[in-house]
Amino acid sequence: MGNSEDNYGAGNITVLEGLEAVRVRPGMYIGSVSTKGLNHLIYEIVDNSVDEHLAGYCDRITVTLEADGSCTVEDNGRGIPVDMHEKGISAERLVFTTLHAGGKFDNSAYKTSGGLHGVGSSVVNALSTRLSVQVKKDGQIYEDSYERGEPTTALIKGLLPVTGKTKEHGTKINFLPDDTIFDKTRFKEDDVKSRLHETAYLNPKLTIIFRDLRGDEPEEEIFNEPEGISGFVKDMNKGKEELFDVIYLKGESEGIEVEFAIQYINEFQENVLGFCNNIYNSEGGTHLTGFKTVFTTVVNNYARELNILKEKDSNFTGSDVRNGMTAVISIKHPDPRFEGQTKTKLDNQDAGKAVAKVCGDELTRFLDRNLDTIKAIIGCAEKSAKIRKSEEKAKTNMLSKQKFSFDSNGKLANCESRDASKCEIFIVEGDSAGGSAKMARNRMYQAILPIRGKILNVEKASMDKVLANAEIKTMINAFGCGFSEGYGNDFDITKLRYDKIIIMADADVDGAHISNLLLTLFYRFMPELIYEGHIYIAMPPLYKAMPGKGKEEYLYDDKALEKYRASHKGSFKLQRYKGLGEMDAEQLWETTLDPERRMMKQVGIEDARMASETTDLLMGTDVAPRKAYIYKHANDAVLDI
Repeated sequence: MGNSEDNYGAGNITVLEGLEAVRVRPGMYIGSVSTKGLNHLIYEIVDNSVDEHLAGYCDRITVTLEADGSCTVEDNGRGIPVDMHEKGISAERLVFTTLHAGGKFDNSAYKTSGGLHGVGSSVVNALSTRLSVQVKKDGQIYEDSYERGEPTTALIKGLLPVTGKTKEHGTKINFLPDDTIFDKTRFKEDDVKSRLHETAYLNPKLTIIFRDLRGDEPEEEIFNEPEGISGFVKDMNKGKEELFDVIYLKGESEGIEVEFAIQYINEFQENVLGFCNNIYNSEGGTHLTGFKTVFTTVVNNYARELNILKEKDSNFTGSDVRNGMTAVISIKHPDPRFEGQTKTKLDNQDAGKAVAKVCGDELTRFLDRNLDTIKAIIGCAEKSAKIRKSEEKAKTNMLSKQKFSFDSNGKLANCESRDASKCEIFIVEGDSAGGSAKMARNRMYQAILPIRGKILNVEKASMDKVLANAEIKTMINAFGCGFSEGYGNDFDITKLRYDKIIIMADADVDGAHISNLLLTLFYRFMPELIYEGHIYIAMPPLYKAMPGKGKEEYLYDDKALEKYRASHKGSFKLQRYKGLGEMDAEQLWETTLDPERRMMKQVGIEDARMASETTDLLMGTDVAPRKAYIYKHANDAVLDI
């Protein structure tokens, strides 16, 4: 621990530009204004505290979800600089009111940092109804406060007021998200806990305390993982048949620190997670590409040296050698470049080279001394290759016998345009709703694909049943890009015929189940459709309000109905839509199909590990954990009465 003697002061805070347009376009900075974006506010503040830990000045972070709906993040780092900046005001005030103002741009302040743009603190401030800052530094307590990004504490000659004395050091930030910006302002505790636990695995000497004070009983969890990413891999493989102990290796190349942990289980799956400067990169990036490329090369080299692969045999594919793999790759980069503020994909070419160098050298050194381990890995690759080849043969035979026309056996009412960037396809359950949708649509750009009832739950089905299912085959052929599965990859997103694939189901329990079955199919067999933003869920209205005088109005949820009742004067009739089939073609166009007026949810994945675990929990074969989850979250359910 240290504080003032480390010369972390106003001179380390570099200002690039003023705070602009955050409230107007919040999605540019936090990804969305949904629960995902809401939780991201916490992560922005936590990441700043983690950067203090990486710099060697913080070993404890406390995150509290307060009873009033706000969040408090407190650390025992050096404390945000409060002295006078060259701009003429306290450095802390600049950090919270100026976009691109932070210690991340000063190389002497942080060697590595999760922050890319230095916008975290100011963005959280701009998107909060209120925010307060308490800094403990140099024996003094300093405080500042804001409302929707505007300061409410008066500075004294440009400096923060001193409100007390202390022997402690660190920063405490409390903020209440702005309900005029976010769709919902209740933080999702499971997602927050998962992210904090993840951060603890990546920082073995850091303790993170999570508290939730919003329920009847306060909840507290302490995350401290001295085994680091090895413990992370063990945790992901808990309860599964492990083929060998976790391999943990590390090294450095060109100033980039690389560590990775690998373990194989006796299942056909692959789970590889990439992190840069403690930030999870859900879309991967150059570090994962470097790891996968060199790992495939190393395994194939050993397979040939051990004469397991003969001269006539083709190499194992990347998916072959990663069959059964669980791995975490974590790098520390002095100057990371990501695609987007939410840091979903790493873009540094030198990161890929560094990971390939370290992994190639260290893995070869380890496997030379552990031949049983490489033989186990090659055994998994052999099983995968064998099944892949037989499945490829089966798929080729099936598709050649059943060459579906573009209209998918007459079920698909296709659109006239062949410009995929403008086209969209609606997957509609039921003949009556499908008939209305076909009449209502814009035939130029909108295709309608009716499906009958609930499709197969692919999480519980064998591959041959999935491939034989008529509804699934119809969708695969309509989309035009094939599909992925555990033994190979025939998916080619460049062949996708529609920019938007829209699930259009009834607004009831059965409709929600159909949507979940379709999402499970897309996630397990065509995940790129989700990762690249092509999957949507239509939001047909729940009600139609028909006043005696005035304009009829569609209401999309109960919250909208409450608002309408509060603002509308006089009596009105209320129609409750239980299903899409209750709407005629004109109503369906007005509410659900018209791009100018409709509402839709775009499906995305923030955390691949949680997405996989949740899909397995809710749609898999193990009943007991699902029951426990339902009991725990029963109060969160929206009842359809």
